[in-house]
Amino acid sequence: MSGGAPDFFYREAQRLGYLARSAFKLLQMQQQHRLIKPGGSVLDLGCAPGAWLQVACQSLGSMKNGGTVVGIDLKKVKVPNVYCDSRVQTVCADVMKISRGQARVLSPNGKGFSVILSDMCPPVSGITTKDAALSAELGMRALGLAVGEAALAHLDDNNDGQESSHHSSSGALENGILLPGGNLVIKLLESEDIQGFSKICKPCFKKTSWLRPKATKSSSREIYLICQGLKK
Repeated sequence: MSGGAPDFFYREAQRLGYLARSAFKLLQMQQQHRLIKPGGSVLDLGCAPGAWLQVACQSLGSMKNGGTVVGIDLKKVKVPNVYCDSRVQTVCADVMKISRGQARVLSPNGKGFSVILSDMCPPVSGITTKDAALSAELGMRALGLAVGEAALAHLDDNNDGQESSHHSSSGALENGILLPGGNLVIKLLESEDIQGFSKICKPCFKKTSWLRPKATKSSSREIYLICQGLKK
């Protein structure tokens, strides 16, 4: 942890065996929205250091329920010893380059995931607009993997005719890897543009909401978009 006295959530994470204070962010989301159901299948994008893997596995319930948690990160992430079991695996890969097909293969029977979590954040430069733009790019990548070309086509409509580079080469709209009824969480940095991001997601889901978890540092501009119930 960087300078300053360790705060409550940092101390609690250490006391309870979580790898980072960020565990409490997902715990709060889970408590309020029950995003992860027992026996569900979870994809954690940007999973380092592994705290969300811990909470996701906890949320699956007992081993008899089954379930899967897959974490992807640029860094090689070891599956945590505490709160995780054989249902958790990690993959070292670049989320910006992995295809939907490659990601789908990681899901149970290759059918897709019931929950996709994106805690991805760009290296912070301190330049507010640059950081927000990079954060939105990561968020769009998570959304594109989750819902496929449909959301990106909707984005094109909002861009007043500007061309997008996201169209699939075949011209067909490719399905995402989030199962119908599934939930998606995307971390973004607050900016003037994030409401536009919400507008892109709203037509695809039954409910969307914003959350700034209690465990978020006061100096941070991060906020989470919670999308529930992917429409068929």
